Amino acid sequence: MSKPMSLLFAVLSVLFMLATAVSISVNGWLALLMSVLTLFMIGSGFIVKARLRRRG
Repeated sequence: MSKPMSLLFAVLSVLFMLATAVSISVNGWLALLMSVLTLFMIGSGFIVKARLRRRG
């Protein structure tokens, strides 16, 4: 995985984590949604990394 793509996944994951932290105090359902999106973003980063490693 290239460095800019890694940085993109890292920054987006951190932003979703911050959104989860803020939404905990606002709404429980929103916090659940943000935590699912955070896990999806982290998991998709690993999936992309594995597919690019397998292809090249």
